[in-house]
Amino acid sequence: MENNIDFKNLWKQQSVSPPNMEELLSKVKHFKSVSMRKLVITNVLLIATSFFIGFIWYRYQPELISTKIGIVLIIFAMVLYLFVYNKLITFYKTIDDNQSNSEYLQKLISIKAKQHYLQSSVLSLYFILLGSGLSLYMYEYASRMTILWAIVAYAVTLGWIGFTWFYLRPKEIKKEQNRINTLIAKFEAVNNQLNADEE
Repeated sequence: MENNIDFKNLWKQQSVSPPNMEELLSKVKHFKSVSMRKLVITNVLLIATSFFIGFIWYRYQPELISTKIGIVLIIFAMVLYLFVYNKLITFYKTIDDNQSNSEYLQKLISIKAKQHYLQSSVLSLYFILLGSGLSLYMYEYASRMTILWAIVAYAVTLGWIGFTWFYLRPKEIKKEQNRINTLIAKFEAVNNQLNADEE
């Protein structure tokens, strides 16, 4: 009995089923709707938070300039983030059912580049401004506390920012990148297959 099986040849001979275009377009549609929903929720939350912070300023009239600068920095961080983040709307809206595979691929690559810029440069600036703003804002109120409670207040606040930066942010970035990389890989496979069929 022959035990020498040529796995390489068997692998080459197997038929590769082409990716189902309907399924792929359905995934793109799902990606678009999830991304747009996330964008809307982020807008609502950050705008509501900005108004709430503005209301706190108006209602409680902080005395120190550091508190006012802190509030301005926090609101500026949110506005800046939304300004850049909302530029993705045009990319999401231009994805439709009438595009060719290569157009889908180009759109997804553009979205990936914008997401990378948002997740690296803009998010870093956002956290720096937010952390600085919160630290300045808290100073007026922490100065009225005992040293122990002031340290606890700063430790909890900065600890939460650190947790978000070092744990939640990378987790979310990885999830977003996996989603778009999977779509890009599938469209590249379709394009490669179409190019191979034309040759």
